[in-house]
Amino acid sequence: MTKSKTDPASQLLELHIKHEVAALKGAKLRKFLKQEVNELLDLAGGITLNRIASENQVMETIQRVVVNMELDAGIPELAGEMATEVLNAPVQAKTALGDIITREQATGFVEEMLALRQQRERVISEIMAHPVYQELVSNVVYQGVVNYLYEDNLITKSVPGVGSMMKFGKRMANKAVPGLDETFERRLKAWLSDSLPGLINRSEQFLQKALSDDEVRDTVMAAWVAMEDRTLAELQEGLGDVELQTFVVLGYEFWLQFRKTDYFEGCARAVVAHLFLKYGDRPLTDLLDDVGVTEDLIMAEVDAWAIPIIDVLREEGYVETLVRRRLAAFYNSAAARKILEQEA
Repeated sequence: MTKSKTDPASQLLELHIKHEVAALKGAKLRKFLKQEVNELLDLAGGITLNRIASENQVMETIQRVVVNMELDAGIPELAGEMATEVLNAPVQAKTALGDIITREQATGFVEEMLALRQQRERVISEIMAHPVYQELVSNVVYQGVVNYLYEDNLITKSVPGVGSMMKFGKRMANKAVPGLDETFERRLKAWLSDSLPGLINRSEQFLQKALSDDEVRDTVMAAWVAMEDRTLAELQEGLGDVELQTFVVLGYEFWLQFRKTDYFEGCARAVVAHLFLKYGDRPLTDLLDDVGVTEDLIMAEVDAWAIPIIDVLREEGYVETLVRRRLAAFYNSAAARKILEQEA
């Protein structure tokens, strides 16, 4: 036998490695992890958040991991592929909208939306004041007046031939006075421009009264009833794979820019500051309890992930190699060998 095999330090090293590897599997491993989880939770009952971290540390982590970390170009491609798979999954054709959101939940959302009356009124006012809407109203009124004069008024409808005579007269007048159409249109639109503020104001007043809570509730819930039994695949008709991937890429590019804005930093600081204000001087268990982290929850994830992964690492020889790296330096140290030699 070689010296390394008979050397007491080497023998103890091998025995210790076997002992540790044997303890890191099966019931022994689970018992060990459960005991450590229990010990850590007991310690968490006496350690505050401020003792293990600070606001600056958390913000620096967010800066490194969320803001500054370079994301590979393959991420949006993978996200687009995953989104396409979700869109084309068979479950889309088997699941109705009502299976995802119940009518009671939809009603709850509507009631909360109705509570935002001031915001609703402001949105209506801003829409009415928008130039595009004003141009739309002007064009609609203009076309309505012209159609009424030449086609849809009571005289042309009730007296046969009057409509044709009016159109004939219009053509003859245009020949006699070139540009008459343009003059009429210009004057009518000038009148509309002068009258538009009053029209818009009356329209806004009408909408504010018409869009009462009951009207909005009935309209939204009627739309919901019409959609709740339709499958998600039906609701997604027209959204192809290419369009979906385009939206994913746009969303990814938005996130890359948004995460570097002052607004994002301000929101993150507000959240972190509140977290430390509320839990900084309280035991960590208060925070864990409030977010629902219990010993049972941790052990469930240990059983689902930690133990199977450690089993694979042990089968691949990594666990033994790790234990050997940790212990070999001690058993090969001069201090350990000196004590073993004295005992011998």
